[in-house]
Amino acid sequence: MTHTSKFPELGFYGLPGHTRTPADVLQQVQDAEALGVGNVMISERADYKEIAAICGACAAVTKEIFIGTSGTNLNTRHLVTTASMGSTLDALSEGRFSLGLAKGVKYRWQALNVPFPTYEREAEFIDIMRRLWRGEVIQNYSGPMGEYKQLSSAPYVSADIPVLYVGFGPKSLQNAGRIYDGAHLHTFMSDQALSDAVALYRQGEAAANKPTGAGKIWSVFATGCDISEEKYLKFIVARLATYLQIPSYGELLVQVNNWDIDTLHAFRAHPDVKSIGGAIDSVASPSELAKIDKLIPESWRPAAVGDARTCAERWVDQFTAGADGIIIHASTPEEFAPVLAEYEKIRPSHLFADRTNRPGS
Repeated sequence: MTHTSKFPELGFYGLPGHTRTPADVLQQVQDAEALGVGNVMISERADYKEIAAICGACAAVTKEIFIGTSGTNLNTRHLVTTASMGSTLDALSEGRFSLGLAKGVKYRWQALNVPFPTYEREAEFIDIMRRLWRGEVIQNYSGPMGEYKQLSSAPYVSADIPVLYVGFGPKSLQNAGRIYDGAHLHTFMSDQALSDAVALYRQGEAAANKPTGAGKIWSVFATGCDISEEKYLKFIVARLATYLQIPSYGELLVQVNNWDIDTLHAFRAHPDVKSIGGAIDSVASPSELAKIDKLIPESWRPAAVGDARTCAERWVDQFTAGADGIIIHASTPEEFAPVLAEYEKIRPSHLFADRTNRPGS
């Protein structure tokens, strides 16, 4: 079944950032579908954002919008459990599910005592998923994913599920071009960093003898239309500050944007950051965020912020820089609806002729 919305090139993050009210996603996804947005992407956290439950709820209240994980991990569920999650959500949504996979950071896998998702494990995992979604039985498996006497779902399973990479590391993007159906990038990447990321993914496609442009590359773009200072702190500052907090993760974001590493070190060492007892976007108060705001350079905040027209123009910039699609981050559909109205006036519609909501090749 083909699913096509008015704006198949647009997606949005359901439940952006931290939430304690996951049911909010139900209204968000229905609002987005009514606006013609083609995709919803949902990230996973180990609190109130278990990805299979949320994707299933979204599928139950929608008809056309594609529903994707952005992302989950290949090493936190049994292989058959993940395959079953995919085939179930694909059937439940009538072919509207995509699996987005993130590598995460090494210290988390060490804490959970699970193997790090190496490139070899990624490739093997994706191959196994595709085989299980074709109803195959894998006997006496011994390889990068471990040892299993049998891996199988059911012979009648038949699912064509796009698998997308979620991340932004240069080597990882080249690898993604070889084995994935597309990629979700990262919030707060400059237009140049976006162009560089697209080029790296295309190099991977070429190395695997795939047609150039086979995979769709999604820019994840924070958007705040006519927002108050308090919402700016929440939408932009808290989110960026949280990324910068994370060891290795913050360094990589600085690297791909060609920012100054000493500024990152000074940010982390500052008492106003060190005093926060957890992820900044989860626990920091407005007054604490106002102090943290002064520690992050303005040039480190590539986003769509301002009136509706200004935000719409920044969306178009993402396509100029090479993106195939945009995942609108930070704002809910109700909040970004005015931007969508302005975007429709300047939309480069020729880029999206005959396009469906399917987010990958």
